[in-house]
Amino acid sequence: MKLNDLRDNPGARKEPITVGRGIGSGKGKTSGRGVKGQKARTGVSIRGFEGGQMPIHRRLPKRGFVMVFAREYAELNIGRLQEAIEAGRIDAKKPITEDMLLQMGVVAKSKDGVRLLGKGEIKAKIDITVAGASAGAIAAVEKAGGKVTLLVRQDPAAKAKEKAGSRIKANKEKMSKPKA
Repeated sequence: MKLNDLRDNPGARKEPITVGRGIGSGKGKTSGRGVKGQKARTGVSIRGFEGGQMPIHRRLPKRGFVMVFAREYAELNIGRLQEAIEAGRIDAKKPITEDMLLQMGVVAKSKDGVRLLGKGEIKAKIDITVAGASAGAIAAVEKAGGKVTLLVRQDPAAKAKEKAGSRIKANKEKMSKPKA
């Protein structure tokens, strides 16, 4: 092996074709792009266009909706909470809050709050404050002698309705006043 023998593998590099240099080259005039128009230009992608036929995304029926005000909770099972208590990361005698769960690494991200779920078993008597809890989780904690307190957060949809309602009320008052 000599330095002057070093080469790329056969077919590793492809020579670019010369376009737009006369009809004798085979790629002259329109450079192999057909004729004029939108598709002859660069940066064109006509996604979803089916030649004037009704596109598939319009032929298929639409179902469901996306709740724009949906909340995303960090889920915490009571079994995992019991493991954290047994490991000594959480003191069961003190009230447990979402911030404490986040600091101790029991939940990774708080998101819109912590939701307590009933998978597993809890033996410790705890006083926990969370954004939400399933009926099974509340029953299990109360059975162990503890207490679950749910945080009351205003729903963004209700907030938007309230704001719109106050705007409508202000407009009605404005319209009912006689002009001077």
